[in-house]
Amino acid sequence: MFYAFTIKGTLPGLNEYLKAERCFHNGHCDGNDMKQQYQMLISNAIRLKLKRTHINNPVRIKYTFYEPNRKRDLDNISGVAHKFIQDALVKCKVLDNDGWNNIVGFEDHFFTDKHNPRIEVVLEEVVQ
Repeated sequence: MFYAFTIKGTLPGLNEYLKAERCFHNGHCDGNDMKQQYQMLISNAIRLKLKRTHINNPVRIKYTFYEPNRKRDLDNISGVAHKFIQDALVKCKVLDNDGWNNIVGFEDHFFTDKHNPRIEVVLEEVVQ
């Protein structure tokens, strides 16, 4: 079984997230604020397409990134996206956890689309 959803726009890259993690204002980490903000965006995209879907079997995740240009390195694009998206899948209760027993692997594909940057995510259920 396959499940898919699309996140409009781009997510912050690893460099941006690391910079935010190092910034503290009034004893508060900016990285956590960034994560919470983007997890809400991702959660909305998940709920829009997957509604109340819950997947009991492990999944393989295919990420297709459509960037507006080729300025960011591929690992900079995908590193934080994996973390934010997988955490949001758990938060939305699509997956019980994002560990080894729930996600057996993932693959990344990268393209440019200046007019419609987005991330397409496909979960493939792996029946044991």
